[in-house]
Amino acid sequence: MVVSADSGRAVVIDPGGDVGDIVSTLGGMHVEAILLTHGHLDHAGGADELKEALTARQGEAVPILGPDIRDAFLLGTICDQAAAFGLQGMRNVEPDKYLEAGNRLTFLGETFEVRHVPGHTPGHIVFVNTAEGCAFVGDTLFRQTVGRTDFAYGDAEGLVKAIRTELFSLPDEMIIYCGHGMPTTIGEERKHNPFFPAEAPQ
Repeated sequence: MVVSADSGRAVVIDPGGDVGDIVSTLGGMHVEAILLTHGHLDHAGGADELKEALTARQGEAVPILGPDIRDAFLLGTICDQAAAFGLQGMRNVEPDKYLEAGNRLTFLGETFEVRHVPGHTPGHIVFVNTAEGCAFVGDTLFRQTVGRTDFAYGDAEGLVKAIRTELFSLPDEMIIYCGHGMPTTIGEERKHNPFFPAEAPQ
């Protein structure tokens, strides 16, 4: 996902692949950072190649930031993950900096707060931009569902708990940009998401 500002600057969140298409979409924009919510190949498999391409284009290193270090084991096995699905061209990733809950990042003249929302993966984080009223939540919360937890390291109960504490504490009007599918809002999910029946109006 490309998030841009009128200044011609941008950040890229969760580049899973198709690096050529991402670079084309960026056009002449200056990329300040590549942000990762978690370590799955469809969210991080293109990060290393994209960093290489952007660094060459911009003449300075473009940092890869995130996720939480508890996803390091996933970032270090992206090639193996890809091979298991018969995919090629993805690379393992070593971030320039792992992030943790409470970090505050300044990009595009805005502040992005980091929150830890584990369950889909142990080190899954989300990026909340309170000033713009939006959050980038990867594979935690979706329109009327939540992220998968049927992995050996998944935690269904932990994911629901983290969504309640870290996402449902945000305002109802907060726009949620999911890792897949259409955006939604905190209010919509509080009312209609079947994983949170206690949140719905009685």
